[in-house]
Amino acid sequence: MKEVIFKGCGTALVTPFTNEGINFEELRKLIEFQILEGSDSLIICGTTGESSTMSLEEKKLVIEFSIKIANKRIPIIAGTGGNNTKDVISLSRFAEKAGADGLLLVTPYYNKTTQKGLVVHYSKIAESVNIPIILYNVPSRTGVNIEPRTCLELSKIPNIVAIKEASRKHISSSSNCKLM
Repeated sequence: MKEVIFKGCGTALVTPFTNEGINFEELRKLIEFQILEGSDSLIICGTTGESSTMSLEEKKLVIEFSIKIANKRIPIIAGTGGNNTKDVISLSRFAEKAGADGLLLVTPYYNKTTQKGLVVHYSKIAESVNIPIILYNVPSRTGVNIEPRTCLELSKIPNIVAIKEASRKHISSSSNCKLM
């Protein structure tokens, strides 16, 4: 069994913008508010953080800024996922070097990769960094689902520690199941 690294409430932060670009003062306020209110970790540059519409430079600025403001008071999980493995590796290494405590990696979107392709993609990224990785399965947005067998295979990689599951495929709308 893997060691529990992240627990509790990990808040996905928005990235505030003005017409001129990132609103760092508002981002600072959001980070400080979440820390004050007891969040257990912050997820930056995820889908809630507008990552798909941000430039690489904007992502790097937000990652660095958030890590600096948090100042080790709370773990920072940086969304570095994408559909180009080499680019994801580059941004993931950047985030690690900047001091991120973990990475959130969305399933490659648009490419509609195979399950074997997912294993190769995530394995190459995991081999390139030494910090914990959280897989992000959101098939409604990416067009591909991490299947249970693939998840099992990926769980064997030491620094892949968790999955953020955003699929409702397995839950019938007529069932009495409640999502937790």
